[in-house]
Amino acid sequence: MPEDKAIVERQGDQLPVDSDVPPASYMERRETRGRPGVVRSHWDVLLVIGAGGALGSLARWGVGELLPWSGDEFPWATFVENISGGLALGMLMVFLLDVWPPHRYLRPFLGVGLLGGYTTFSTYMLESRDLLVGGEAATAFAYLAGSLAAGLAAVWLGIFSARAAVRLAQRRRRHREAARPKNP
Repeated sequence: MPEDKAIVERQGDQLPVDSDVPPASYMERRETRGRPGVVRSHWDVLLVIGAGGALGSLARWGVGELLPWSGDEFPWATFVENISGGLALGMLMVFLLDVWPPHRYLRPFLGVGLLGGYTTFSTYMLESRDLLVGGEAATAFAYLAGSLAAGLAAVWLGIFSARAAVRLAQRRRRHREAARPKNP
């Protein structure tokens, strides 16, 4: 199918492009007077983000309950949340930008809300500080560097695996279509 070829050609070795970064013309319009407030003009999107954030925060709480942190060892719960969130975000960006048709609520719900509520930079920083103050400098720096390296690797792996899954699905669909008997 032509759209399949366009997806593969767009992907190449490029990272997904963030569609949330507004063009300059939007920024100029945004600065004009008399525009409606963000809450009034985007109330529906804000509700979707809030719903996703609530679910993501509950999921983060659940991981924290499964992997409690005492304050003097490696904070596994936050590490798992941030790395798995990075993996999911990498995969999500491929599907949102390269595969699925645009949808007003999908990215705000899944990306900003759900994964934004699930992952946590602030807890990562607070736990790192607590480890340093508690005299666990080696653990703190292993946590800081390990989270950064593993997070970047997880996002890359998410992008790579999602693109591989898309290519596999496209090949299977083409194979099935080629194997179907053609009507005269």
